[in-house]
Amino acid sequence: MTDRVPFAEILRAWGRIGCIGFGGPPTHIALLRELCVRRRRWLDAQDFEDAIAACNLLPGPASTQLAIYCAWRLRGRTGALVGGVAFIAPGLLLIVGLSALYLAAAPPRWILGAGAGAGAAVAAVAVHAGWSLVPASRQRARSAARWSLYALTGAVAAATIGPWLVLVLVVAGALELLLQRGLRIGSAVGVGLAPLASVGAIPALVWVAFKVGALSYGGGFVIVPLMQADAVSRYHWLTATQFLNAVALGQVTPGPVVHTVAVVGYAAAGVGGALLAALVAFSPSFAFILVGGDRFDRLRRDERARAFLDGAGPAAVGAILGSSIALARALQEPWQFGVLAAAAVVLLVLRRSVVATLVVAGLVGACVALAGGPVPH
Repeated sequence: MTDRVPFAEILRAWGRIGCIGFGGPPTHIALLRELCVRRRRWLDAQDFEDAIAACNLLPGPASTQLAIYCAWRLRGRTGALVGGVAFIAPGLLLIVGLSALYLAAAPPRWILGAGAGAGAAVAAVAVHAGWSLVPASRQRARSAARWSLYALTGAVAAATIGPWLVLVLVVAGALELLLQRGLRIGSAVGVGLAPLASVGAIPALVWVAFKVGALSYGGGFVIVPLMQADAVSRYHWLTATQFLNAVALGQVTPGPVVHTVAVVGYAAAGVGGALLAALVAFSPSFAFILVGGDRFDRLRRDERARAFLDGAGPAAVGAILGSSIALARALQEPWQFGVLAAAAVVLLVLRRSVVATLVVAGLVGACVALAGGPVPH
């Protein structure tokens, strides 16, 4: 750790990444590597790769945790706070503004069409996100049969029992830990999560955001099934169509995909709800680094953490793939299914950019709306 990097430099550099980081975690990691390892040489290559490995062992948005950790390495806890906020704020402000525009009482028809078009492609984006994680996850697996079982269980849970997906992820991780360590179930499993009783939008929103930030494994898209059942079916903050568009907004704005939780917060309680949801969802990432950053080396080598992730990770990959079923069920108009099919070809066969695909899908939807076609809302 060094005191030679000014806070203003951290604020500027991490803010720049927050502004241009379209494309999710792969883009964020590449930008951080270019800044911290190749261009400024603040970290050596091995330290950076070890940090990626450690962040992948933690629940929550890994690329956000990596950004916070790199800033922590430069200027300690204050640096972590400055860098983390600079990384998160640009995309958060943009998505709150877009939420206000889209969720207005009477948004322009072309905006509804653009949202419906981009939302129609989201199920294909989920398949693309999950499928991209399969090779590395299978390579780490101790047992191909158990990996398949965890992935299938996660997929079924995401498609059917969204609010309880957290329990599925935790149980899968705990089971794999037991199998690898030979521990007795009675001494190792003590999970007591229960749904929060609804006593108003704010407590419920805090619980939903906490699940997103502290109890999700396997990448940003695993938050989709965690949020969908609560935001749409349980609390009715968003319609199914609006939730699809919220996921699309999280994909086409820069910064972490977890920004999607701000759209849910805005729908539940306005601007204050959006900021509260973001604060709750991102707080665990800051806490992990501020409290445990100096223990990352031990975490990376910890066999128990790796064993837990060997179970929770495949279940999360399956959940991401399974979320595509629930997302596709929310489509209403025939032209949206055409957009979904085209997006699947573009992403899975032609391997084009997610952001570009969503932007084009949104343009198609806007054109349909302007031409007088049916637009869900």
